[in-house]
Amino acid sequence: MAKIITMPRLSDTMTEGTVATWLKKVGDVIKEGDILAEIETDKATMEFEAFDAGTLLYIGINEGDTAPVDSVLAIIGKEGEDYKSLLEGGAGAKTEEAPKEEPKAESKPDAKEEKTEAKPAEEKTEDKKAASSKLPEGVVVVTMPRLSDTMTDGTVATWLKKVGDTVKEGDILAEIETDKATMEFESFNAGTLLAIGVKEGETAPVDSLLAIIGPAGTDVSGIDATTGKGGAAPATESKSEDKPAADKPAEDKKEETKEATKAEEAAPATDGGRVFVSPLARKIAQDKGVNLTQVKGTGENGRIVKKDIEEFKPAAAAPAQQAPAAAAPAKEAAAAKPAYVPSGEVATEEVKNNQMRKVIARRLAESKFTAPEYSLTIELDMDSAIASRNVINAVPDTKVSFNDMVVKACAMALRKHPQVNTQWKEDVTIYNKHISIGVAVAVEDGLLVPVLKFTDNMSLTQIGASVRDLAGKAKNKKLSPAEMEGSTFTVSNLGMFGISEFTSIINQPNSAILSVGAIVQQPVVKNGQIVVGNVMKVTLTCDHRTIDGATGAQFLQTLKQFIENPVTMLA
Repeated sequence: MAKIITMPRLSDTMTEGTVATWLKKVGDVIKEGDILAEIETDKATMEFEAFDAGTLLYIGINEGDTAPVDSVLAIIGKEGEDYKSLLEGGAGAKTEEAPKEEPKAESKPDAKEEKTEAKPAEEKTEDKKAASSKLPEGVVVVTMPRLSDTMTDGTVATWLKKVGDTVKEGDILAEIETDKATMEFESFNAGTLLAIGVKEGETAPVDSLLAIIGPAGTDVSGIDATTGKGGAAPATESKSEDKPAADKPAEDKKEETKEATKAEEAAPATDGGRVFVSPLARKIAQDKGVNLTQVKGTGENGRIVKKDIEEFKPAAAAPAQQAPAAAAPAKEAAAAKPAYVPSGEVATEEVKNNQMRKVIARRLAESKFTAPEYSLTIELDMDSAIASRNVINAVPDTKVSFNDMVVKACAMALRKHPQVNTQWKEDVTIYNKHISIGVAVAVEDGLLVPVLKFTDNMSLTQIGASVRDLAGKAKNKKLSPAEMEGSTFTVSNLGMFGISEFTSIINQPNSAILSVGAIVQQPVVKNGQIVVGNVMKVTLTCDHRTIDGATGAQFLQTLKQFIENPVTMLA
Protein backbone atom coordinates (compact mmCIF):
# COMPACT_ATOMS: atom_id res chain seq x y z
CA MET A 1 0.00 0.00 0.00
CA ALA A 2 1.24 3.48 -0.90
CA LYS A 3 2.61 5.54 1.99
CA ILE A 4 2.90 9.31 2.36
CA ILE A 5 6.34 10.62 3.39
CA THR A 6 6.07 14.00 5.12
CA MET A 7 8.54 16.87 5.59
CA PRO A 8 10.54 15.80 8.67
CA ARG A 9 11.04 17.97 11.76
CA LEU A 10 14.85 18.17 11.99
CA SER A 11 14.89 20.22 15.21
CA ASP A 12 12.49 21.24 17.94
CA THR A 13 12.25 24.78 16.50
CA MET A 14 11.93 23.85 12.82
CA THR A 15 8.63 24.82 11.22
CA GLU A 16 9.46 24.34 7.53
CA GLY A 17 12.18 22.92 5.29
CA THR A 18 13.56 23.39 1.77
CA VAL A 19 14.35 20.53 -0.60
CA ALA A 20 17.88 21.38 -1.78
CA THR A 21 18.32 18.31 -4.02
CA TRP A 22 16.30 15.27 -4.97
CA LEU A 23 18.61 12.25 -5.29
CA LYS A 24 15.76 10.06 -6.57
CA LYS A 25 13.17 10.75 -9.27
CA VAL A 26 9.63 9.52 -9.84
CA GLY A 27 9.72 5.89 -10.97
CA ASP A 28 12.97 5.02 -9.20
CA VAL A 29 13.09 1.91 -7.03
CA ILE A 30 13.70 2.85 -3.37
CA LYS A 31 15.38 0.60 -0.84
CA GLU A 32 15.17 1.11 2.91
CA GLY A 33 18.08 3.37 3.88
CA ASP A 34 18.44 5.02 0.44
CA ILE A 35 19.01 8.80 0.48
CA LEU A 36 15.88 10.37 -0.97
CA ALA A 37 16.79 14.05 -0.82
CA GLU A 38 18.89 16.74 0.82
CA ILE A 39 16.75 18.99 3.03
CA GLU A 40 17.98 22.44 4.02
CA THR A 41 17.20 24.58 7.06
CA ASP A 42 18.75 27.94 8.00
CA LYS A 43 21.70 26.12 9.58
CA ALA A 44 22.57 23.05 7.54
CA THR A 45 21.75 20.73 4.67
CA MET A 46 20.90 17.20 5.82
CA GLU A 47 20.47 13.93 3.95
CA PHE A 48 17.00 12.41 4.37
CA GLU A 49 16.81 8.62 4.30
CA ALA A 50 13.91 6.46 3.17
CA PHE A 51 12.48 4.25 5.91
CA ASP A 52 10.29 2.34 3.45
CA ALA A 53 10.99 0.28 0.34
CA GLY A 54 9.07 0.53 -2.94
CA THR A 55 8.82 2.82 -5.96
CA LEU A 56 8.85 6.63 -5.77
CA LEU A 57 5.36 7.41 -7.11
CA TYR A 58 5.04 11.12 -6.40
CA ILE A 59 7.14 14.14 -5.38
CA GLY A 60 5.18 16.78 -3.48
CA ILE A 61 7.90 19.43 -3.00
CA ASN A 62 10.14 20.35 -5.91
CA GLU A 63 13.81 21.26 -5.57
CA GLY A 64 14.22 24.77 -4.19
CA ASP A 65 10.69 24.85 -2.79
CA THR A 66 9.92 25.35 0.90
CA ALA A 67 7.09 23.62 2.74
CA PRO A 68 5.87 23.36 6.36
CA VAL A 69 6.80 20.42 8.56
CA ASP A 70 4.44 17.43 8.07
CA SER A 71 3.39 18.53 4.55
CA VAL A 72 3.51 15.88 1.80
CA LEU A 73 7.11 15.38 0.68
CA ALA A 74 6.70 12.22 -1.40
CA ILE A 75 4.68 9.01 -1.82
CA ILE A 76 6.27 5.56 -1.95
CA GLY A 77 4.39 2.39 -2.94
CA LYS A 78 4.19 -0.41 -5.46
CA GLU A 79 4.99 0.35 -9.09
CA GLY A 80 1.87 1.51 -10.95
CA GLU A 81 -0.17 1.82 -7.74
CA ASP A 82 -2.87 4.53 -7.69
CA TYR A 83 -1.84 7.11 -5.08
CA LYS A 84 -4.16 10.01 -6.06
CA SER A 85 -6.75 9.10 -3.45
CA LEU A 86 -4.15 9.89 -0.77
CA LEU A 87 -3.84 13.46 -2.08
CA GLU A 88 -7.49 14.24 -2.87
CA GLY A 89 -8.51 14.72 0.77
CA GLY A 90 -6.45 17.91 1.24
CA ALA A 91 -6.54 19.28 -2.32
CA GLY A 92 -10.29 19.09 -2.90
CA ALA A 93 -11.19 21.27 0.04
CA LYS A 94 -8.78 24.02 -1.00
CA THR A 95 -10.00 24.24 -4.57
CA GLU A 96 -13.65 24.46 -3.56
CA GLU A 97 -13.24 27.24 -0.98
CA ALA A 98 -12.05 30.01 -3.29
CA PRO A 99 -15.02 30.15 -5.67
CA LYS A 100 -17.50 30.17 -2.77
CA GLU A 101 -16.27 33.44 -1.27
CA GLU A 102 -16.52 35.62 -4.41
CA PRO A 103 -20.24 35.11 -5.09
CA LYS A 104 -21.03 36.12 -1.47
CA ALA A 105 -19.33 39.46 -1.96
CA GLU A 106 -21.21 40.06 -5.23
CA SER A 107 -24.66 39.00 -3.90
CA LYS A 108 -24.61 41.31 -0.85
CA PRO A 109 -26.20 44.51 -2.35
CA ASP A 110 -30.04 44.48 -2.24
CA ALA A 111 -30.97 47.98 -3.42
CA LYS A 112 -30.38 49.33 -6.94
CA GLU A 113 -28.52 52.37 -5.60
CA GLU A 114 -26.08 50.10 -3.71
CA LYS A 115 -25.48 48.08 -6.87
CA THR A 116 -24.74 51.23 -8.87
CA GLU A 117 -22.30 52.54 -6.23
CA ALA A 118 -20.57 49.20 -5.80
CA LYS A 119 -20.14 48.63 -9.54
CA PRO A 120 -17.01 50.79 -10.14
CA ALA A 121 -15.24 49.23 -7.13
CA GLU A 122 -16.16 45.71 -8.26
CA GLU A 123 -15.00 46.45 -11.81
CA LYS A 124 -11.62 47.68 -10.53
CA THR A 125 -11.19 44.62 -8.32
CA GLU A 126 -12.15 42.30 -11.17
CA ASP A 127 -9.74 44.11 -13.52
CA LYS A 128 -6.91 43.64 -11.04
CA LYS A 129 -7.80 39.98 -10.52
CA ALA A 130 -7.96 39.46 -14.26
CA ALA A 131 -4.55 41.08 -14.73
CA SER A 132 -2.87 39.04 -12.01
CA SER A 133 -4.71 35.71 -12.04
CA LYS A 134 -5.63 35.17 -15.73
CA LEU A 135 -2.24 34.32 -17.20
CA PRO A 136 -1.88 33.71 -20.93
CA GLU A 137 -2.04 30.04 -21.80
CA GLY A 138 1.17 28.20 -20.99
CA VAL A 139 2.74 31.11 -19.09
CA VAL A 140 4.20 30.43 -15.62
CA VAL A 141 5.38 33.05 -13.12
CA VAL A 142 8.52 31.92 -11.25
CA THR A 143 8.93 33.58 -7.86
CA MET A 144 11.92 34.03 -5.54
CA PRO A 145 12.09 30.71 -3.62
CA ARG A 146 12.32 30.45 0.18
CA LEU A 147 15.52 28.42 0.63
CA SER A 148 15.53 28.40 4.45
CA ASP A 149 13.01 28.99 7.23
CA THR A 150 14.66 32.32 8.16
CA MET A 151 15.15 33.61 4.61
CA THR A 152 13.25 36.82 3.85
CA ASP A 153 15.02 37.83 0.65
CA GLY A 154 17.51 36.40 -1.84
CA THR A 155 20.19 37.74 -4.16
CA VAL A 156 20.62 36.54 -7.74
CA ALA A 157 24.33 35.76 -7.95
CA THR A 158 24.30 34.61 -11.60
CA TRP A 159 21.72 34.13 -14.34
CA LEU A 160 22.56 31.02 -16.38
CA LYS A 161 19.76 31.76 -18.88
CA LYS A 162 18.90 35.00 -20.67
CA VAL A 163 15.62 36.36 -22.03
CA GLY A 164 14.70 34.47 -25.18
CA ASP A 165 16.53 31.27 -24.24
CA THR A 166 14.71 27.96 -24.44
CA VAL A 167 14.29 26.43 -20.98
CA LYS A 168 13.80 22.73 -20.33
CA GLU A 169 12.46 21.20 -17.16
CA GLY A 170 15.46 20.65 -14.85
CA ASP A 171 17.64 23.34 -16.45
CA ILE A 172 19.52 25.58 -14.01
CA LEU A 173 17.99 29.05 -14.32
CA ALA A 174 20.13 30.97 -11.82
CA GLU A 175 22.30 30.82 -8.72
CA ILE A 176 20.57 32.39 -5.71
CA GLU A 177 22.44 33.51 -2.61
CA THR A 178 20.93 33.16 0.87
CA ASP A 179 22.32 33.85 4.34
CA LYS A 180 23.97 30.41 4.38
CA ALA A 181 24.94 29.41 0.86
CA THR A 182 24.71 30.04 -2.88
CA MET A 183 22.36 27.48 -4.40
CA GLU A 184 21.48 26.50 -7.94
CA PHE A 185 17.81 27.10 -8.78
CA GLU A 186 16.30 24.70 -11.28
CA SER A 187 13.36 25.28 -13.60
CA PHE A 188 10.35 23.08 -12.98
CA ASN A 189 8.72 24.23 -16.23
CA ALA A 190 9.59 24.11 -19.92
CA GLY A 191 9.24 26.97 -22.41
CA THR A 192 11.00 30.22 -23.29
CA LEU A 193 12.41 32.66 -20.72
CA LEU A 194 10.15 35.65 -21.45
CA ALA A 195 11.20 38.07 -18.69
CA ILE A 196 13.65 38.43 -15.80
CA GLY A 197 12.37 40.19 -12.68
CA VAL A 198 15.55 40.32 -10.57
CA LYS A 199 18.84 41.15 -12.28
CA GLU A 200 22.26 39.77 -11.34
CA GLY A 201 23.50 41.23 -8.05
CA GLU A 202 20.05 42.50 -7.07
CA THR A 203 18.18 41.42 -3.94
CA ALA A 204 14.43 40.79 -3.80
CA PRO A 205 11.95 39.52 -1.17
CA VAL A 206 10.81 35.92 -1.12
CA ASP A 207 7.81 35.32 -3.45
CA SER A 208 8.57 38.38 -5.59
CA LEU A 209 8.72 37.92 -9.37
CA LEU A 210 11.96 36.20 -10.39
CA ALA A 211 11.17 35.25 -13.99
CA ILE A 212 8.39 34.41 -16.45
CA ILE A 213 8.44 31.26 -18.61
CA GLY A 214 6.01 30.49 -21.43
CA PRO A 215 5.57 30.07 -25.19
CA ALA A 216 7.94 32.15 -27.35
CA GLY A 217 6.53 35.51 -28.40
CA THR A 218 3.92 35.76 -25.61
CA ASP A 219 3.29 39.33 -24.42
CA VAL A 220 3.85 39.29 -20.63
CA SER A 221 4.03 43.03 -19.99
CA GLY A 222 0.71 43.01 -18.12
CA ILE A 223 1.82 40.20 -15.84
CA ASP A 224 5.19 41.80 -15.31
CA ALA A 225 3.69 45.10 -14.22
CA THR A 226 1.36 43.63 -11.61
CA THR A 227 3.41 40.80 -10.11
CA GLY A 228 5.94 41.22 -7.29
CA LYS A 229 8.69 43.77 -6.89
CA GLY A 230 11.00 44.67 -9.72
CA GLY A 231 8.44 43.63 -12.30
CA ALA A 232 8.05 46.87 -14.23
CA ALA A 233 11.61 47.26 -15.47
CA PRO A 234 11.93 43.87 -17.14
CA ALA A 235 8.54 44.33 -18.85
CA THR A 236 10.11 46.70 -21.40
CA GLU A 237 12.91 44.22 -21.92
CA SER A 238 10.40 41.44 -22.41
CA LYS A 239 8.43 43.38 -25.04
CA SER A 240 11.38 44.52 -27.07
CA GLU A 241 13.06 41.15 -27.03
CA ASP A 242 10.02 38.91 -27.43
CA LYS A 243 8.56 40.65 -30.50
CA PRO A 244 11.61 40.23 -32.69
CA ALA A 245 11.79 36.62 -31.49
CA ALA A 246 8.25 36.05 -32.73
CA ASP A 247 8.99 37.73 -36.10
CA LYS A 248 12.17 35.75 -36.80
CA PRO A 249 11.80 32.79 -39.15
CA ALA A 250 12.35 29.25 -37.90
CA GLU A 251 15.59 29.00 -39.92
CA ASP A 252 17.23 31.77 -37.83
CA LYS A 253 16.33 29.95 -34.63
CA LYS A 254 17.84 26.71 -35.93
CA GLU A 255 21.06 28.52 -36.90
CA GLU A 256 21.31 30.12 -33.44
CA THR A 257 20.79 26.74 -31.77
CA LYS A 258 23.48 25.15 -33.92
CA GLU A 259 25.95 27.95 -33.20
CA ALA A 260 25.26 27.76 -29.47
CA THR A 261 25.75 23.97 -29.50
CA LYS A 262 29.07 24.32 -31.34
CA ALA A 263 30.28 26.95 -28.87
CA GLU A 264 29.36 24.73 -25.93
CA GLU A 265 31.22 21.76 -27.37
CA ALA A 266 34.31 23.81 -28.15
CA ALA A 267 34.64 25.55 -24.79
CA PRO A 268 34.71 24.10 -21.26
CA ALA A 269 31.72 24.80 -18.97
CA THR A 270 33.31 27.82 -17.32
CA ASP A 271 32.46 31.48 -16.96
CA GLY A 272 35.35 33.65 -15.88
CA GLY A 273 37.06 30.69 -14.21
CA ARG A 274 33.87 29.31 -12.65
CA VAL A 275 32.94 25.69 -13.36
CA PHE A 276 29.26 24.75 -13.76
CA VAL A 277 28.74 21.57 -11.76
CA SER A 278 25.87 19.95 -9.84
CA PRO A 279 26.23 19.78 -6.02
CA LEU A 280 26.33 15.95 -6.05
CA ALA A 281 28.98 15.88 -8.80
CA ARG A 282 31.08 18.42 -6.89
CA LYS A 283 30.96 16.27 -3.74
CA ILE A 284 31.95 13.09 -5.63
CA ALA A 285 34.79 15.00 -7.34
CA GLN A 286 36.10 16.19 -3.96
CA ASP A 287 35.99 12.64 -2.60
CA LYS A 288 37.85 11.27 -5.65
CA GLY A 289 40.28 14.18 -5.93
CA VAL A 290 39.15 15.01 -9.48
CA ASN A 291 40.08 18.42 -10.89
CA LEU A 292 36.76 19.79 -12.21
CA THR A 293 38.46 22.02 -14.79
CA GLN A 294 39.62 18.86 -16.57
CA VAL A 295 36.14 17.33 -16.80
CA LYS A 296 33.90 17.93 -19.83
CA GLY A 297 30.28 18.27 -18.79
CA THR A 298 27.48 16.53 -20.69
CA GLY A 299 24.63 18.25 -18.86
CA GLU A 300 22.71 21.39 -19.77
CA ASN A 301 25.06 24.15 -21.04
CA GLY A 302 28.03 21.86 -20.44
CA ARG A 303 27.18 21.41 -16.78
CA ILE A 304 29.15 18.63 -15.08
CA VAL A 305 26.90 15.94 -13.63
CA LYS A 306 27.47 12.77 -11.57
CA LYS A 307 27.92 10.58 -14.67
CA ASP A 308 30.77 12.80 -15.96
CA ILE A 309 32.76 12.39 -12.72
CA GLU A 310 32.23 8.64 -12.58
CA GLU A 311 33.34 8.18 -16.21
CA PHE A 312 36.22 10.67 -16.04
CA LYS A 313 39.69 9.40 -16.98
CA PRO A 314 42.81 11.57 -16.51
CA ALA A 315 43.92 10.74 -20.06
CA ALA A 316 40.83 12.48 -21.44
CA ALA A 317 41.81 15.65 -19.65
CA ALA A 318 44.35 16.77 -22.31
CA PRO A 319 41.87 18.69 -24.52
CA ALA A 320 40.34 20.36 -21.47
CA GLN A 321 43.78 21.43 -20.27
CA GLN A 322 44.66 23.17 -23.54
CA ALA A 323 42.00 25.86 -23.21
CA PRO A 324 43.01 26.95 -19.67
CA ALA A 325 46.68 26.78 -20.68
CA ALA A 326 46.05 29.06 -23.68
CA ALA A 327 43.98 31.42 -21.57
CA ALA A 328 46.53 31.49 -18.71
CA PRO A 329 48.82 34.22 -20.17
CA ALA A 330 45.80 36.45 -20.85
CA LYS A 331 44.50 35.90 -17.32
CA GLU A 332 47.92 36.61 -15.80
CA ALA A 333 48.19 39.81 -17.82
CA ALA A 334 44.70 40.88 -16.75
CA ALA A 335 45.44 40.07 -13.12
CA ALA A 336 48.75 41.93 -13.24
CA LYS A 337 47.19 45.24 -14.40
CA PRO A 338 45.34 46.21 -11.16
CA ALA A 339 48.40 45.24 -9.06
CA TYR A 340 50.07 48.60 -9.77
CA VAL A 341 48.38 51.59 -8.16
CA PRO A 342 50.03 54.96 -8.89
CA SER A 343 51.10 56.98 -5.87
CA GLY A 344 48.34 59.25 -4.59
CA GLU A 345 45.50 57.40 -6.31
CA VAL A 346 42.61 56.33 -4.08
CA ALA A 347 41.23 52.89 -5.01
CA THR A 348 38.13 51.30 -3.51
CA GLU A 349 35.99 48.29 -4.29
CA GLU A 350 32.44 47.55 -3.19
CA VAL A 351 31.74 43.88 -2.40
CA LYS A 352 28.09 42.98 -1.89
CA ASN A 353 27.33 41.48 1.53
CA ASN A 354 26.07 37.90 1.35
CA GLN A 355 23.13 36.80 3.48
CA MET A 356 25.28 35.01 6.06
CA ARG A 357 27.27 38.20 6.77
CA LYS A 358 24.01 40.15 7.12
CA VAL A 359 22.68 37.68 9.70
CA ILE A 360 25.96 37.72 11.66
CA ALA A 361 25.97 41.53 11.60
CA ARG A 362 22.37 41.76 12.80
CA ARG A 363 22.73 39.23 15.63
CA LEU A 364 26.04 40.61 16.94
CA ALA A 365 24.73 44.16 16.78
CA GLU A 366 21.65 43.12 18.77
CA SER A 367 23.89 41.49 21.40
CA LYS A 368 26.32 44.40 21.58
CA PHE A 369 23.67 47.10 21.87
CA THR A 370 21.18 45.31 24.17
CA ALA A 371 23.49 43.59 26.70
CA PRO A 372 25.45 45.86 29.08
CA GLU A 373 28.65 43.82 28.93
CA TYR A 374 31.99 43.97 30.73
CA SER A 375 35.15 41.87 30.48
CA LEU A 376 37.51 40.29 33.03
CA THR A 377 40.96 38.90 32.13
CA ILE A 378 43.13 36.47 34.10
CA GLU A 379 46.50 34.77 33.49
CA LEU A 380 46.79 31.01 33.83
CA ASP A 381 49.98 29.04 34.56
CA MET A 382 49.92 26.29 31.92
CA ASP A 383 52.99 24.27 32.99
CA SER A 384 50.93 21.57 34.76
CA ALA A 385 48.35 21.53 31.95
CA ILE A 386 51.10 20.97 29.36
CA ALA A 387 52.57 18.10 31.39
CA SER A 388 49.15 16.50 31.94
CA ARG A 389 48.24 16.78 28.26
CA ASN A 390 51.50 15.07 27.25
CA VAL A 391 50.70 12.15 29.58
CA ILE A 392 47.11 11.84 28.28
CA ASN A 393 48.14 11.99 24.62
CA ALA A 394 50.76 9.30 25.20
CA VAL A 395 47.89 6.81 25.50
CA PRO A 396 47.28 5.12 22.10
CA ASP A 397 44.37 6.50 20.01
CA THR A 398 43.91 9.43 22.40
CA LYS A 399 44.15 13.09 21.45
CA VAL A 400 43.23 15.98 23.74
CA SER A 401 43.83 19.66 22.96
CA PHE A 402 44.25 22.56 25.36
CA ASN A 403 40.90 23.86 24.15
CA ASP A 404 39.28 20.57 25.24
CA MET A 405 40.75 21.08 28.71
CA VAL A 406 39.37 24.63 28.82
CA VAL A 407 35.89 23.42 27.77
CA LYS A 408 35.92 20.73 30.48
CA ALA A 409 37.11 23.24 33.12
CA CYS A 410 34.35 25.69 32.08
CA ALA A 411 31.68 22.99 32.43
CA MET A 412 32.87 22.14 35.97
CA ALA A 413 33.17 25.82 36.95
CA LEU A 414 29.62 26.49 35.70
CA ARG A 415 28.34 23.77 38.02
CA LYS A 416 29.88 25.67 40.96
CA HIS A 417 28.68 29.09 39.74
CA PRO A 418 25.10 28.64 38.41
CA GLN A 419 24.64 32.43 38.10
CA VAL A 420 26.93 32.38 35.05
CA ASN A 421 24.79 29.63 33.46
CA THR A 422 21.73 31.89 33.06
CA GLN A 423 19.63 33.71 30.47
CA TRP A 424 18.05 37.13 30.81
CA LYS A 425 14.34 37.71 30.15
CA GLU A 426 12.47 40.95 30.81
CA ASP A 427 10.49 39.55 33.75
CA VAL A 428 12.60 36.58 34.88
CA THR A 429 16.13 35.17 34.87
CA ILE A 430 16.32 31.59 33.60
CA TYR A 431 18.73 29.34 35.54
CA ASN A 432 19.82 26.46 33.32
CA LYS A 433 20.18 23.28 35.35
CA HIS A 434 21.95 21.60 32.42
CA ILE A 435 25.31 22.68 30.99
CA SER A 436 25.79 22.76 27.21
CA ILE A 437 28.83 24.62 25.88
CA GLY A 438 29.01 26.11 22.39
CA VAL A 439 32.41 26.11 20.66
CA ALA A 440 32.90 28.86 18.05
CA VAL A 441 34.19 27.52 14.70
CA ALA A 442 35.38 29.77 11.86
CA VAL A 443 34.05 28.76 8.43
CA GLU A 444 34.69 30.23 4.98
CA ASP A 445 31.78 32.68 5.01
CA GLY A 446 31.50 33.46 8.72
CA LEU A 447 31.12 31.77 12.09
CA LEU A 448 29.14 28.79 13.39
CA VAL A 449 28.73 27.60 17.00
CA PRO A 450 28.16 23.83 17.37
CA VAL A 451 27.03 22.79 20.85
CA LEU A 452 28.32 20.03 23.16
CA LYS A 453 25.19 18.86 24.99
CA PHE A 454 25.57 18.06 28.73
CA THR A 455 29.26 18.92 28.63
CA ASP A 456 29.78 18.44 32.36
CA ASN A 457 29.00 14.72 31.94
CA MET A 458 31.64 14.24 29.22
CA SER A 459 35.26 13.12 29.72
CA LEU A 460 38.20 14.98 28.16
CA THR A 461 38.54 12.40 25.38
CA GLN A 462 34.80 12.54 24.64
CA ILE A 463 34.94 16.34 24.45
CA GLY A 464 37.95 16.16 22.11
CA ALA A 465 36.29 13.66 19.76
CA SER A 466 32.99 15.59 19.72
CA VAL A 467 34.66 18.94 19.02
CA ARG A 468 36.65 17.50 16.10
CA ASP A 469 33.52 15.87 14.65
CA LEU A 470 31.36 19.00 14.97
CA ALA A 471 34.10 21.31 13.65
CA GLY A 472 34.46 19.10 10.57
CA LYS A 473 30.71 19.18 9.96
CA ALA A 474 30.66 22.97 10.41
CA LYS A 475 33.35 23.51 7.76
CA ASN A 476 31.51 21.21 5.34
CA LYS A 477 28.15 22.88 6.12
CA LYS A 478 26.72 19.58 7.31
CA LEU A 479 25.74 20.61 10.84
CA SER A 480 22.14 19.85 11.72
CA PRO A 481 20.07 22.56 13.45
CA ALA A 482 19.90 20.37 16.56
CA GLU A 483 23.71 20.44 16.77
CA MET A 484 23.72 24.25 16.96
CA GLU A 485 20.92 24.80 19.47
CA GLY A 486 20.68 24.97 23.23
CA SER A 487 24.05 26.40 24.31
CA THR A 488 24.20 27.89 27.83
CA PHE A 489 27.80 29.17 27.61
CA THR A 490 30.27 29.74 24.76
CA VAL A 491 34.04 29.32 24.29
CA SER A 492 35.95 31.13 21.52
CA ASN A 493 39.63 30.29 20.94
CA LEU A 494 42.02 32.30 18.75
CA GLY A 495 45.17 30.99 20.41
CA MET A 496 46.04 28.87 17.36
CA PHE A 497 46.42 32.14 15.40
CA GLY A 498 48.93 33.53 17.89
CA ILE A 499 46.45 35.94 19.50
CA SER A 500 47.45 36.31 23.15
CA GLU A 501 44.38 38.22 24.38
CA PHE A 502 41.00 39.35 22.99
CA THR A 503 37.38 39.93 23.95
CA SER A 504 34.32 38.36 22.30
CA ILE A 505 30.74 39.51 21.83
CA ILE A 506 28.26 37.47 23.89
CA ASN A 507 26.43 34.77 21.95
CA GLN A 508 22.84 35.58 22.95
CA PRO A 509 20.85 34.29 24.78
CA ASN A 510 23.92 33.17 26.81
CA SER A 511 25.05 35.42 29.65
CA ALA A 512 28.79 34.96 29.11
CA ILE A 513 31.49 33.95 26.65
CA LEU A 514 35.12 32.97 27.34
CA SER A 515 37.88 34.17 24.97
CA VAL A 516 40.98 31.93 25.01
CA GLY A 517 44.38 33.24 23.92
CA ALA A 518 47.65 31.57 22.95
CA ILE A 519 50.11 29.96 25.36
CA VAL A 520 53.23 32.14 25.46
CA GLN A 521 56.52 31.83 27.28
CA GLN A 522 57.42 34.74 29.54
CA PRO A 523 59.33 35.47 32.77
CA VAL A 524 57.33 34.49 35.87
CA VAL A 525 58.15 34.38 39.57
CA LYS A 526 58.09 30.91 41.16
CA ASN A 527 59.33 30.27 44.70
CA GLY A 528 60.98 33.68 44.73
CA GLN A 529 62.89 32.98 41.51
CA ILE A 530 62.38 34.47 38.05
CA VAL A 531 61.98 31.59 35.62
CA VAL A 532 60.52 31.04 32.15
CA GLY A 533 56.89 30.00 32.43
CA ASN A 534 54.06 29.08 30.03
CA VAL A 535 51.20 31.54 30.43
CA MET A 536 47.76 31.74 28.81
CA LYS A 537 45.30 34.62 29.14
CA VAL A 538 41.55 34.10 29.14
CA THR A 539 38.90 36.85 29.08
CA LEU A 540 35.36 36.39 30.36
CA THR A 541 32.79 38.75 28.81
CA CYS A 542 29.60 38.93 30.93
CA ASP A 543 26.10 40.37 30.66
CA HIS A 544 25.83 42.68 33.67
CA ARG A 545 22.06 42.13 33.82
CA THR A 546 22.64 38.58 35.10
CA ILE A 547 26.28 38.40 36.23
CA ASP A 548 27.83 40.91 38.65
CA GLY A 549 31.56 41.63 38.59
CA ALA A 550 32.29 39.65 41.75
CA THR A 551 30.43 36.61 40.39
CA GLY A 552 32.43 36.74 37.15
CA ALA A 553 35.71 37.04 39.10
CA GLN A 554 34.84 34.06 41.30
CA PHE A 555 34.06 31.99 38.21
CA LEU A 556 37.50 32.81 36.75
CA GLN A 557 39.20 31.86 40.03
CA THR A 558 37.51 28.44 39.95
CA LEU A 559 38.42 28.03 36.28
CA LYS A 560 42.04 28.89 37.12
CA GLN A 561 42.18 26.18 39.82
CA PHE A 562 40.89 23.50 37.45
CA ILE A 563 43.23 24.38 34.54
CA GLU A 564 46.36 24.91 36.64
CA ASN A 565 45.68 21.59 38.44
CA PRO A 566 44.11 19.33 35.78
CA VAL A 567 44.01 16.36 38.14
CA THR A 568 41.25 18.14 40.10
CA MET A 569 38.98 17.79 37.05
CA LEU A 570 39.06 14.04 37.58
CA ALA A 571 37.87 14.27 41.19
